[in-house]
Amino acid sequence: MATTRTGLAMIAGYPASASIDPGDTLVLHVSTTARRFRVLFYRWADGLVPVHVTGWLPGKCAAPRSAADDWEWPAYPFKLEGNWPSAVYLAFLDDGRGAGLSLAASSAAALFIVRGQGQARLLYKLPVATWHAYNFTGGGCFYKNPPRSLDPPGGKVCFRRPGGGIGGAVWCSPDYYDLNSPRQTFAHWDAPFIRWLARNGYTAEFCSGLDLAAGGVPDHYGLLLSAGHDEYWSEPERDAVEAFIANGGNAAFFGGNTCWWRVRVVDDGAAMVCHQGGPGGALDQWWPDSGAGRPEDALCGLSYRHGGGWWDGARETAGYIVQQSAHWVFEGTGLADGCAFGACTAPPLVGYECDGAPLAAFDHRRGRATLAPLHARHATPKGFELLAASVLGDRWQELPTREGSAAREGIHAATMGIYSNGGTVFSAGTTDWAQVLGTMQEPCVDTITRNVIDRLQAL
Repeated sequence: MATTRTGLAMIAGYPASASIDPGDTLVLHVSTTARRFRVLFYRWADGLVPVHVTGWLPGKCAAPRSAADDWEWPAYPFKLEGNWPSAVYLAFLDDGRGAGLSLAASSAAALFIVRGQGQARLLYKLPVATWHAYNFTGGGCFYKNPPRSLDPPGGKVCFRRPGGGIGGAVWCSPDYYDLNSPRQTFAHWDAPFIRWLARNGYTAEFCSGLDLAAGGVPDHYGLLLSAGHDEYWSEPERDAVEAFIANGGNAAFFGGNTCWWRVRVVDDGAAMVCHQGGPGGALDQWWPDSGAGRPEDALCGLSYRHGGGWWDGARETAGYIVQQSAHWVFEGTGLADGCAFGACTAPPLVGYECDGAPLAAFDHRRGRATLAPLHARHATPKGFELLAASVLGDRWQELPTREGSAAREGIHAATMGIYSNGGTVFSAGTTDWAQVLGTMQEPCVDTITRNVIDRLQAL
């Protein structure tokens, strides 16, 4: 529990489920030391759009639990009367002193998704599992003090506790370029991307990865879009997305470190487990045979193991170097082969974590990248086209281990690429695309984004 203002009253809450259908009943679990409270509902589009304010409700106080437990706080049902369109919604909790309407709120707020009903061609996937992997509410997460699970083995965290995009403690290093919102929250990557969609006239519907695991990707959508840091995926979720692509659906990953860890959803959907290390290795890393044995590049074309990370301080990058300027992705950008973009933005376009394809060589004088001849052995999809690349220098803080080489060996490079296998899959290869998008520091970033969405949602 945490305070919403300096003072005596405390209030926090979480949804019973991260997503619901239009017209359903939302259940918020709230604990407060205040005598009463109310909820201010907002929809996120081009900023916060007010939707509804409840009457005053009786406050009840309940104790916090561990990060692995269902907190079972007092339940408050809200029937979503009227037309609540598919969107991301924020519920701000007011204990009588006014609700603070901050996307970076560490208390007194909860996030939920109203799912789509097929009224749009574009489906935006929110990384709820990743938010909870870093959610430190209850004193633990996958990265610090993880509660243990024996069956299945690994760290365990529960979705039914404060946090998960907003309203809880977050374990992560601060972003040197943006101290106003923690990484691993809705505010940092997804909110800017969704605002850009709204400002540019795109109609999207929304879901979480948990929704895709439960019900697949409906075939009335033309394009599934993920942005920022979509790191944690379950096998049913991945099965659903790969089936969607194989059946002609398209996907665009405007993010990095995508699908790096496998999770097992347990407790009837209330919690998840991930095994990230031990004597036998990380059982839930996707790419190695000692883990899932199902490399993530077979899905998105790229992998973090061919890229790298820079978490602390100012990053060094020469930007993306264009490899195929005649490709439709670059139409209208004015970029030529060998041109760099994204080196001088704040933040740099490349990083803080980025994905790559295996490279055999990079000619810095000519700006030419060459895919490794045996790249298919690394699960790079057949027909993969390398659109742009940025070699990560020796000062990058992590250049991961991969097949046949130790950490920091070989060429690690952020990569932008595309391939088709039934449907078409585009990957930008960097978490921070959303933080450059819409700032006009590098107009070609906006143009590339429009090109990808316009073409892939229409197919």
